[in-house]
Amino acid sequence: MAPAAQAAPESPAASPEQLEAMQRDLGLTEAAATDLLEAEAEAQAVEEKLRTALGDDFGGALFDIGTQELTVQVTDADAVKAVEAEGAEAEVVEHGEAELDEVMGVLDGAEADADDAIAGWRVDPASDSVVVTVAHGQAAAAEDFIAEAGVDADAVTVEESAEQPRTYADLIGGNPYYFQVSGAWYVCSVGFPVVGGYVTAGHCGDRGSAAWQNPNTGNRIGTVEQSIFPRQDSGFVRVTNSNFIPVPLVNDYRGGTVAVTGSAEAAVGASVCRSGQTTGWRCGTIQSKNQTVRYPEGTVHGLTRTSACAEGGDSGGSWLSGTQAQGVTSGGSGNCTWGGTTYFQPLNPILNQWNLTLLTR
Repeated sequence: MAPAAQAAPESPAASPEQLEAMQRDLGLTEAAATDLLEAEAEAQAVEEKLRTALGDDFGGALFDIGTQELTVQVTDADAVKAVEAEGAEAEVVEHGEAELDEVMGVLDGAEADADDAIAGWRVDPASDSVVVTVAHGQAAAAEDFIAEAGVDADAVTVEESAEQPRTYADLIGGNPYYFQVSGAWYVCSVGFPVVGGYVTAGHCGDRGSAAWQNPNTGNRIGTVEQSIFPRQDSGFVRVTNSNFIPVPLVNDYRGGTVAVTGSAEAAVGASVCRSGQTTGWRCGTIQSKNQTVRYPEGTVHGLTRTSACAEGGDSGGSWLSGTQAQGVTSGGSGNCTWGGTTYFQPLNPILNQWNLTLLTR
């Protein structure tokens, strides 16, 4: 039985946002970005076809966005005609993808022996080698690592670079963070990112305590630099880990975010929504301001009362009216099953008393 014929690849349906980003970052017009996506789709289909047809002779593939040409590498010169028959450029290489992947596997297994000056290693089809990236002036450290791993030195290239890779984690309003009290772990929610960190509720960590991305891990976000509770419920976490980047967004817990554009205070009766790690995105109306609330732990003054619900762990989270930041969750009564009343600490007094700058878009 003959295999079914494959349909030609359809033109990709690019979103306006994708086309806009390609124009911005690649210096293309909208028409050129659309053409590029179509050319890439065609190249992907050709590459997959040749990968299957050539088997062990397939050595890798490169696409040039300037010429929109696909180059398919082969490890046997006899395979050149098959590549050219599909309209791709052919290049005969010594090592190829499979051999280089094996080298990568050996280096990955020897990672514990790598010097701190080594930033990483990768398969680079353009040079038909595995490239080991190392700090400037530290090539010897990379060469020692390669020799100790026992891989073919001819298949490896050492590249000196200023790269210092790190992970990235955006600090977004409404996302969780963790802290300890007397050795026990508790969770609260990020309020609003500000220059240098984020604001949150004062009862979400004592001054000088640590804030963490997850409990029982070494991934520390920063330190609670300011905390007042009771009397008010205000806190400021100074980010001390450069892996965490405060950004002016709030998690809407619907797969997206809401941009923060300012902190103009909404009137009584206005709609307001809040974000928190326990119950997500919930909305209500502002019922009153300058509310005094007597919690079991002490009295707090100057809160805003709302009809939106919240639950434990939502404390510290963001409140927005439209895209204007309003405050951080303090506490309340009820829950998100049958409703309740929730109070927030207004944001502007927090910013003013500690001279903080709200991040906005």
